[in-house]
Amino acid sequence: MPRYAMMIDMERCVACQACTVACKSEWAVPLGGARTRVRPAGTVGDYPNFSSVAYVSQCNHCDRPSCIPACPTGATYQDSTGTVRVHRDLCIGCGSCLAACPYDARYIDATIGKVDKCDFCSDRAAKGLQPACVLTCPTKAKTFGDLEDSSGPLFKTVYYGGAKRVQSSDVEIGPNVYYQAGNAHFEMAAAAFAPHPPRTITANRVWGAVAQKLVFVAIGATFLGQAVAFFRQLAAGEHQFEE
Repeated sequence: MPRYAMMIDMERCVACQACTVACKSEWAVPLGGARTRVRPAGTVGDYPNFSSVAYVSQCNHCDRPSCIPACPTGATYQDSTGTVRVHRDLCIGCGSCLAACPYDARYIDATIGKVDKCDFCSDRAAKGLQPACVLTCPTKAKTFGDLEDSSGPLFKTVYYGGAKRVQSSDVEIGPNVYYQAGNAHFEMAAAAFAPHPPRTITANRVWGAVAQKLVFVAIGATFLGQAVAFFRQLAAGEHQFEE
């Protein structure tokens, strides 16, 4: 079984946002939401010899994800490839996993009231295809593959090419998105977008979300029951009329 990971070459990235657009198109991401973002971190060097630094932000599919124990329903889970995914049928949109993610890589899809995020294009990966963002990148700044495949480019870059993880002394949960860059570029991005310790939300908010879902279910069941009773009465009236 493969163990999926991704490497982003920060010095190749030109912040064109092609990956963001491709991801939105592939997964019908609503306005205001994003599974991946390209964020400016600053510049390295002095004019005229300077370069811009862009940080590509997405779910890191960590070895020890803090979002999984935070989820009260088990909707967030890690599959056999190490990919962190969301079971939408179980998600109640409470936001616990959003608070627990040190990388702010999740959002709530307002159109369905469920959490969404990057899942390494799992449906595509299962067919042997590359993620949409990788295929779209015009500078080939993204590399995706099996981190355990010693003959693959990802293995060589991560273990021998000096690719780094964005972590801190407070957050060491093994992110599986790596960055290749010179020290100045990497340190600037890592400082600008340092992960924060996992946060928690109050139990009242979690159970409030649960209660809201139950209220909607109860209202739906009530209307359904009333509709069934109405049509039964209607059918009974028609039968009496025929007699």
